[in-house]
Amino acid sequence: MPNQITVSRGLLAVVGLMLAPLVVAQGSDIPRTASGHPDLSGTYDVSTLTPMQRAVEYGDKMFLTNDEAAVIAADELDRNNESQQNSDPNRSAPPQGGDGSPGAAGNVGGYNAFWIDRGTDAFQIDGQWRTSILIDPPNGRYPAVTDERRAEQRARLGAGESTQFTRDYGNNDGTAYWLEAGLDAPGPYDNPEQRPFAERCLLSFSNTGGPPMYPALYNNHKRIVQSEDIVLIHVEMVHEARIVRMNAEHDSETIRKWLGDSIGWWEGDTLVVETTNFKDTPAFAQGSRDMKVTERFRMESADKLVYSFTVEDASVWTAPFTGEYAWPRSPNKVFEYACHEANYALEGIMKGARLLEAEFRGEDPGGVPNPTR
Repeated sequence: MPNQITVSRGLLAVVGLMLAPLVVAQGSDIPRTASGHPDLSGTYDVSTLTPMQRAVEYGDKMFLTNDEAAVIAADELDRNNESQQNSDPNRSAPPQGGDGSPGAAGNVGGYNAFWIDRGTDAFQIDGQWRTSILIDPPNGRYPAVTDERRAEQRARLGAGESTQFTRDYGNNDGTAYWLEAGLDAPGPYDNPEQRPFAERCLLSFSNTGGPPMYPALYNNHKRIVQSEDIVLIHVEMVHEARIVRMNAEHDSETIRKWLGDSIGWWEGDTLVVETTNFKDTPAFAQGSRDMKVTERFRMESADKLVYSFTVEDASVWTAPFTGEYAWPRSPNKVFEYACHEANYALEGIMKGARLLEAEFRGEDPGGVPNPTR
């Protein structure tokens, strides 16, 4: 009997037919509020196989052919079939320090494919498949960072900190490497507030809450609740709720937030949202307090919203960048994301770091001081 992967390859032609461009009705079928504006209220599943940045080999090519989109969908089906095979119940534990595996498994085993839901195909806008979410610059890739930001990065990585940066954001090698700079040197696990917002369950992973709002490996639902004065965007990942104040002025520059201050207005049938007043550490960690994000929401049809965003931050990037992707409506509901600060994992991170430090200093992990110090 042919295996699942072979069968899925045989479905390539069928997938191609399913992915053929659709002609969508415009205008008349879009639900509207009593005031005549498009009614954006509802739940959307924004998962997509389309990458944020365009593959280099595509160059300035913005659109995929039907066949190229079908291959992307079939390849994902193949990967899912392969990754969901039964595990060997007699397999051994990962080696100490991890097995070097990348991705959500976290180098020591973690999420398996069951938890991953990044969609089943690329997305279409106005009947055309996209090669990337980013559309400007024309190559579909982030613009270069400024000399100032590059200098900041070099300064942070200087004076022996490059090893720390690489290890902290790469694979954990199972040692208190930060003490190589001195037995009492500060490290990235000295207290909980040093850990990233997402790790502490304060803000979403992968910038799904934004702004700008990105898709992620899983938990890709977003719910919009709309009134004349307020638009609320509830994000499934770590339960963020963005509040957009309609036809309002920005708060004073002294009032700054992780998600910034969002105000909105209508330009025809398009909802425009402008966000400023970010903290020094905004939710979109690549940006800075100087960032301005302009988002646009328009209904391509009753069942699909098109979301676009432009990011301007002259202190980080040499030019603005723009992206857009489709938000199809979903019959699903946004359920509680059970993630909270001070959970067992965060306690384990802190305790594990203390044990590694004791081992590095030659101390008994039980608390016996190092007699040589």
